[in-house]
Amino acid sequence: MSSHITTSDLPFDQEMVDIVDYVMNYEINSELAYSTAWSCFIDTIGCGLESLEYPACTKLLGPIVPGERISNGVRVPGTNFELDPVQGAFNIGTAIRWLDFNDTWLAAEWGHPSDNLGGILATADWLSRHAVASGSKPLTMRDVFTAMIKAHEIQGCIALENSFNKVGLDHVILVKIASTAVVAQMMGLSRQQILNAVSLAWVDGQSLRTYRHFPNAGSRKSWAAGDATSRAVRLVLMAKAGEMGYPSALSAQTWGFYDVSFKGKKFEFQRKYGSYVMENVLFKISYPAEFHAQTAVEAAHMLFTKMQELGKTSEDIASIKIRTHEACVRIIDKKGPLRNPADRDHTIQYMVAIPLIFGRLTARDYEDEIAADPRIDALREKMTCVEDPQFTKDYHDPEKRSIANAMTITFKDETSTEEIAIEYPVGHKRRREEGLPLLVKKYRTNLARIFTPEEQERIAALTLDYEKLSATPVNEVLDLFVKRN
Repeated sequence: MSSHITTSDLPFDQEMVDIVDYVMNYEINSELAYSTAWSCFIDTIGCGLESLEYPACTKLLGPIVPGERISNGVRVPGTNFELDPVQGAFNIGTAIRWLDFNDTWLAAEWGHPSDNLGGILATADWLSRHAVASGSKPLTMRDVFTAMIKAHEIQGCIALENSFNKVGLDHVILVKIASTAVVAQMMGLSRQQILNAVSLAWVDGQSLRTYRHFPNAGSRKSWAAGDATSRAVRLVLMAKAGEMGYPSALSAQTWGFYDVSFKGKKFEFQRKYGSYVMENVLFKISYPAEFHAQTAVEAAHMLFTKMQELGKTSEDIASIKIRTHEACVRIIDKKGPLRNPADRDHTIQYMVAIPLIFGRLTARDYEDEIAADPRIDALREKMTCVEDPQFTKDYHDPEKRSIANAMTITFKDETSTEEIAIEYPVGHKRRREEGLPLLVKKYRTNLARIFTPEEQERIAALTLDYEKLSATPVNEVLDLFVKRN
């Protein structure tokens, strides 16, 4: 076998060229995108802190070799770990995704663009600490925000018209692609090297979506994005070392991604890369629930209040009709037994039943001790989901991007509630003014899970000041989030 790396003079697929030219050359001029990235950052970090309360998550975190600490290593918020950038990306990415409470993007493909923060933040912290150690200038949080905007855009724009779930692939493939591109740019790779890295990500084996669906729904869905963003860092380091790329990784006849994994179809694009996705991203503010059910859960809370006024409980309910959109029916309309929290938080009937019984929906409500309440499954059996074609149309309309659900309860005495219909959840762009104060409240609640009151105020004083945070070196920000006791 030849001992040297070969290169190809074939042109790279245009889809890869467009990604690389965007991350290298596009200048973000949207202050809305930057301010939204700031909100996204604090919310995503907060989600990671909440996950640290769950042993199922923390058992996967830390160094590969127990007790190992890396000089100038990546810090993982809420812990005292010091890790290499690949494992750091896995740790951060897994924590922020574990509870299904970070931001969301809904289109032909779904996903959570802030999953890319695992690779982005680990890389930024790694580069910054080594820069400081060598007397160079570290990256600032403004650089992190820029990388976040571009990762959101790559993942979201590909997702607009291209459904990976319909061919059985999980949406974390787009986390791997977006993270690879932006992390390569952050590490200072050449254009050729970034092309090589992105092609390696497309060639890579991709996750099957089976761990999100019956009968295999399980906890891998909570660490799959951490795996994808850390794999991106690994592939970037290989490209930086000189590993070759594969110019027709997408289009090669028989052996390329399109023929092998996408039923021979090429990607379609609705728009060029810019800052649209970050500007329009959806925040999960009120409920740790799969996003297609957010408005249904909100309606259920309102109906719980109505039931209290009527002197009725969930046991008085005869039937529940949920008018919804096609994606909701396809992904989270489930009957039969639910075997674990990962199954429950992707079942609309379960997510609706909890607030109708208890008047709340928290991450703890997916655990076994709550799920054992026989009233939950009894109520699930009384629910019917029906697709409304207009809801589906508005879901795909780029000017609306609604996630509508409508709910009606019929009681055993044959009386009914009026239908409650909600088009846009609190985390939608159309409800930003209402949602952002609640997002900050959620963040402060999550800080309080880990840090002392003094530490909380020190963190909040910096991170809730946009201008000050933007100018602060990344390593100094991450130092604030180290758990010291």
